[in-house]
Amino acid sequence: MSEKQQMEGDVGHVEANGNFERSWREEKWGNRRLSVIAQDVALEEKNMTIPQAIKVYKKAILWCFAISCVVIMEGYDTNLLGNFFAYPSFQRRFGDRVPVTEQTPEGYSLSAAWQTGLGQGAGVGSIFGTILNGWLVTAFGPRKVLLCTLCVMSCFLFIVFFAPSKQVLLVGQILLGFEWGIFATTSPAYASEVLPTQLRVFMTSWTNMCFIIGQFISAGVLRGCVHIRGPWGYRIPYALQWFWPIWLIPLIWFAPESPWHLVRKNRLEEAERSIRRLQSSEGVQDPKKTLAVIVYTNNLEEQLSVGTAYYDCFKGFELRRTEIACVCFGGQLVCGLVFAYASTYFFQQVGLDVDASYSLGWGANALALFACFVNWFLLMPRFGRRPIYICGMAAMAIELILIGILNVWTSRTSVGWVQAILTLVWTFTFQLSAGQLGWALPAEIGSTRLRQKTVCLARNVSNIMGTIGGTLNNYMVNPTAWNFRGYTGFVWGGCATLVFIWAYFRLPESKDRTYHELDVLFAKGVSARKFATTNVDEFDEHEQNQLAERYSVAGQPPRRPSFVPSVTNVLASHGRSEEAAAQRRASIVGHGEQRRPSIGPAVSKYLSTH
Repeated sequence: MSEKQQMEGDVGHVEANGNFERSWREEKWGNRRLSVIAQDVALEEKNMTIPQAIKVYKKAILWCFAISCVVIMEGYDTNLLGNFFAYPSFQRRFGDRVPVTEQTPEGYSLSAAWQTGLGQGAGVGSIFGTILNGWLVTAFGPRKVLLCTLCVMSCFLFIVFFAPSKQVLLVGQILLGFEWGIFATTSPAYASEVLPTQLRVFMTSWTNMCFIIGQFISAGVLRGCVHIRGPWGYRIPYALQWFWPIWLIPLIWFAPESPWHLVRKNRLEEAERSIRRLQSSEGVQDPKKTLAVIVYTNNLEEQLSVGTAYYDCFKGFELRRTEIACVCFGGQLVCGLVFAYASTYFFQQVGLDVDASYSLGWGANALALFACFVNWFLLMPRFGRRPIYICGMAAMAIELILIGILNVWTSRTSVGWVQAILTLVWTFTFQLSAGQLGWALPAEIGSTRLRQKTVCLARNVSNIMGTIGGTLNNYMVNPTAWNFRGYTGFVWGGCATLVFIWAYFRLPESKDRTYHELDVLFAKGVSARKFATTNVDEFDEHEQNQLAERYSVAGQPPRRPSFVPSVTNVLASHGRSEEAAAQRRASIVGHGEQRRPSIGPAVSKYLSTH
């Protein structure tokens, strides 16, 4: 018998294995077992230093930089409108006549209701775009989704550029929000799938830095156009957004697809080609072995009954992972983001003039970018995600409460400056901790089969918190509404304290953990405070069998992987029956109600021809 025939026989071998019809761990990968190959590669990856990982994955890093640049547009746009409320040309065009006061020197102001509507319009649109993206990326992959979204966004920009009224401007913001939701959830998930453990947190948090870069650019543009009279004062900042699609569309066209997405679609040859494009040809990593790890992890999660639908994010131990991702992401908003990142308007309310307000706003974005680099090079390589997030949340709570206390003496100009400086300190602290980790943690906490949907759910919690928080903050700060001024710090300081308490008891440590280690730790229900110290053998077959039996779907009727089956069918199949079947793998039940690892047939075919 030839080696190829023997390999095919080994791969197709059926052996009783707990709740399973096939013993997928005995699948041959070349002349060795799949589990052995996966274990060797996992050890090699964990032993790599950060410089070694950069050398091997330098091409993947560059592609992550390119993919994440779409988020710069969201950071740019979302920073525009919140700061336009204090913009003279915008106030004259869309505001209402009000008495000239220290807080309204132009004699125009938008009501709190319209500030809320315009400020949260993109957030509302983002909620729906994020939900849709969970299906789109699963069906088509991140690359195709980003290309189409960039084209659609370029068309919707005309609406906000030529908006003749507040109503039309609101419609434009909502429609653009769809695209922002897709950009913000696709980039970190892509980065987490193409990079090793050592580099994962850097490039998932890079998404946050892209936000800051966009905000920094918009702050500079706003500062430069602040004295332009007429509609071009606010139209020029909007028009500059067309710059990004011009070079991002051709760049992303050549980007490699996520190999994890291709494996879930059983397109293993394409997955191997994608890995070769992501890894350096001079590196010691074998792309076929990297592919083996992806296959092994996907099989392990199928064994643990991890599905691919939104519904599966709330089943079993996935519910805990979804909770952590959602609170980490939502915690960004309730710890004071909607207050401190609309800082130019707040600066005016505590007595600073227009020039000083926009100069400080620009400085805040520069400080935020500096804090991100400090976190990258000093904190994240040395400390875990958990202590950085917890300590940062405690510090932000203290800073916000101090802003509230100082409001007693806010009639003094010097006190207003102190409050403004404390806002800058909060910005620095935020980017040292929750600002970056709020993006990184959801991308690595969720299981690989549910990563995109977990990130989408977490992002939507952030959108909802932003909508609610932004609405309340507009009324709290607006002089024609509640006019809390600095007392707003008490509200967000209290919320930051609650997030700190949650993080202490519920946030686990994910630093230096591979995806299959995280799968086992969550499946075993390890306490959040013991994640960092718990030793786990993710290749222990006996333990995996026990966990598989605990989470077995045997005896349960098969179900469709979506709340909206018709939408899922259309998006999942789009002319390919194999891809449609891949979307239902979480609920396939074999003979005798035994669940089979669905990747097996594709592995057999792939190995028999390579």
